[in-house]
Amino acid sequence: MRVSREQAAENRGKILQAAAQLFREKGFDGIGIADLMKKVGLTHGGFYGHFTSKEDLMVQTCAYAVDEILEQGQTARTSVRGSKYKAFIARYLSTEHRDNPGSGCLMAALGADAARQSPVIKQAFTQGFNRLLNALMSVLPATKTEAAKREQALLTLATLVGAQVIARAVDDPKLSEEILRVVNKNLH
Repeated sequence: MRVSREQAAENRGKILQAAAQLFREKGFDGIGIADLMKKVGLTHGGFYGHFTSKEDLMVQTCAYAVDEILEQGQTARTSVRGSKYKAFIARYLSTEHRDNPGSGCLMAALGADAARQSPVIKQAFTQGFNRLLNALMSVLPATKTEAAKREQALLTLATLVGAQVIARAVDDPKLSEEILRVVNKNLH
């Protein structure tokens, strides 16, 4: 049975959404195509109508996950009074973000995993990082030069990702919260 273009687009969106969540929760190699397609209620064979390979899905999922986090950030910024930069940092270093990697930042969830992937995946990851970096630069104070903004954004993003990775990795809840709190305090 043939599906309409609208249904095909909806199915593709479901696959990307589920893959973005599952890859961030379980890693690129932690979920197979059959399990992914079962989760979205589609056939394994139907996957190839949307993607040429799992690697193609991984590349497209990187872009999707960054779109998602940028959209969340844009929505959050509209309700922020005061420094959008400080609000970004506080949201990123929240325990909610720590406890929900499946809906959080691609960089913190898959950074180490991406380093072990193919050049195509690394390229997609780099593009995503640059998009996040530019978004962060846009919320820095206008008084800084572009070079100073870039440097501050690089320092901030690397620190945030590292803090979130470590806060998720340690088995001591107090230490995890301390990491998030200290980094938040010192980045402002």
